[in-house]
Amino acid sequence: MTPNIKGALLMMSSMMAFTMNDAVVKFVLQDLPLFQLIAMRGVLATLLVYLLARHLGTLHLNFSRHDKWLVAFRSLAELTATFFFLAALKHMLLANVTAVLQALPLTVTLGAVLLFKERIGWRRMVAIAMGFAGMLLIVRPGPEGFSIYSIFALIAVLSYTARDMATRRMSADVPSMVVTLATSLSVTVAAAIVSVFEGWVPVSPETGGLVAGAAVFVMMGYVFSVMVMRVGEVGFVAPFRYSSLLWALGLGWLVFGDWPDDVTMLGAALVVGGGLFTLFRERAAQASE
Repeated sequence: MTPNIKGALLMMSSMMAFTMNDAVVKFVLQDLPLFQLIAMRGVLATLLVYLLARHLGTLHLNFSRHDKWLVAFRSLAELTATFFFLAALKHMLLANVTAVLQALPLTVTLGAVLLFKERIGWRRMVAIAMGFAGMLLIVRPGPEGFSIYSIFALIAVLSYTARDMATRRMSADVPSMVVTLATSLSVTVAAAIVSVFEGWVPVSPETGGLVAGAAVFVMMGYVFSVMVMRVGEVGFVAPFRYSSLLWALGLGWLVFGDWPDDVTMLGAALVVGGGLFTLFRERAAQASE
């Protein structure tokens, strides 16, 4: 098996794990308040991340104060994104929310242009515009007007973009697992505090098992996403991140009996097409340097 094939399989496994987590969370949110769920899942996920970081020997803070501020900002952005994403996930189709998130590579590219003055050609700008048009088709006003949860999904994309922008500015001295642990811990603590005011409800053994399963899926997603960065060519592997949309379509149909309408599917195709073309142009630009 070539490194590229291994990388592609790891990327698809990562997307599968994250999407499985989303499906389980969406199902459990029928019985548990949002912040109680985030706190419960976060305790186990944080413990698993901590144990993995200890095993890898990457638990240290030997990096600059500037990087520490970036880690803190990234954690805040992740916290914001988690709340708005899960709030949208509770009320929207799994595939719809997942399709909106596929615009992330496009928003990150645009953010690099606006914030870091990176230069891109007109072709990639057209691809970004096409992707944004597709995103508008997905969150378009429906028969009952524009849903607030569609806005939540867009806010989640912006928050994830801010998170990735902060990550890009970190130096190589910052261990990936330290960033992951700090993010997971901050989200868990914040959710636990807010959940006190939101109120807790009794948890059945079945629901508790599902929450534990969601934490395991999150952990698997993190592990596979770290592993995928170590094998294969980024330009070859990165497009397989869009396999998450296929998982979302399948799980949405099997678990919830949902299937997006034709306009939403067209929007998703535009988002994915714009992202794939952007990745292709970035790979071509790197090859010519």
